[in-house]
Amino acid sequence: MDAALLASITIFVLAVFVGIEVIGKVPATLHTPLMSGANSIHGIVLVGAMLIAATATDLLSQVLSFIAVVFAAMNVVGGYVVTDRMLQMFKRRDTPAEAAAKEAAAAASPEPEKAA
Repeated sequence: MDAALLASITIFVLAVFVGIEVIGKVPATLHTPLMSGANSIHGIVLVGAMLIAATATDLLSQVLSFIAVVFAAMNVVGGYVVTDRMLQMFKRRDTPAEAAAKEAAAAASPEPEKAA
């Protein structure tokens, strides 16, 4: 086996162990805020996938790099969707009385005429 390949595999395996150890210490209530706060890291993954796609030469590497770009983009978008849904949980909801007052105020206010 090539020495560079063996070094790369060793780094990958060590990174997996470190990642499992770090994430394993995070309480379950913090997983969603932690992952939604890591959208910048997902963006870096997307940039890396695009750089690899730009240097792809043969058909197999082009297909694999395209799949990597698609998955990285889904990861970034998904992170922002989770963040938005999480923030929606903390918005204050109107009580029925407040909602009725807003509807009455909207009905009483004259609508501006549209210019033709």
